Amino acid sequence: MKTIAFDADDTLWVNEPYFREAEERFCELLKAYLPYEDAYQELYKTEVNNLPLYGYGVKGFTLSMIEAIMNITNNKGDLKLVEGALAIGREILGKPVELLEDVESTLKSLNGDYRLVMATKGDLLDQERKLLKSGLAKYFHHIEIMSNKNKEDFQKLINHLDCAPEEFMMVGNSLKSDILPVLQIGGNAVYVPYHITWEHEKIDHHITHDHFHQVETIKEILPFLKSQSYLTKETLK
Repeated sequence: MKTIAFDADDTLWVNEPYFREAEERFCELLKAYLPYEDAYQELYKTEVNNLPLYGYGVKGFTLSMIEAIMNITNNKGDLKLVEGALAIGREILGKPVELLEDVESTLKSLNGDYRLVMATKGDLLDQERKLLKSGLAKYFHHIEIMSNKNKEDFQKLINHLDCAPEEFMMVGNSLKSDILPVLQIGGNAVYVPYHITWEHEKIDHHITHDHFHQVETIKEILPFLKSQSYLTKETLK
């Protein structure tokens, strides 16, 4: 193993809980028009339909909230609803960057023995902001902010890194975006579950693959690599 790539949102730092809070606020905003669950489903449907157009991230989410408001109110809603949606989006952008437990110590242990990469999808400016605030940029050889994560996107990444698939390992919390595409191109993938997962990132089947591994916390990557004879003894001292 020569290159280890890490997803960012909910692998390195907290992200999805902020969107859950935003969804709750959106549903509260629309309570005069729809029950909570119906408002949530309308927002979710709008988000998914808009992914090919807006991609992932806060800006696309905010635009989807505005469109969902228009649909729910039949274009007759008060402009204060739109103002509310914009305020929700701005609040997400202002959230602090909270590193998940053992992230920095794990990156520090791996740095030097491996070429470390951050490979995440989302809005460019927002991900750059979070990376800067995180203080983690110094550990990465390369930063890749992707509009999507499918096998073609990962193939482009490893081509850019001049890395053979079997020498590449992806670490992330999404089976759909971080794990399956990498396995499809012959790479290695380590799944680190997070307690909250966006519905769109879930899959309905189990993964059985020689190159697939699951750990409970990010720090478990270290003994896993050692057991595979990838990590030097000096790194673990």
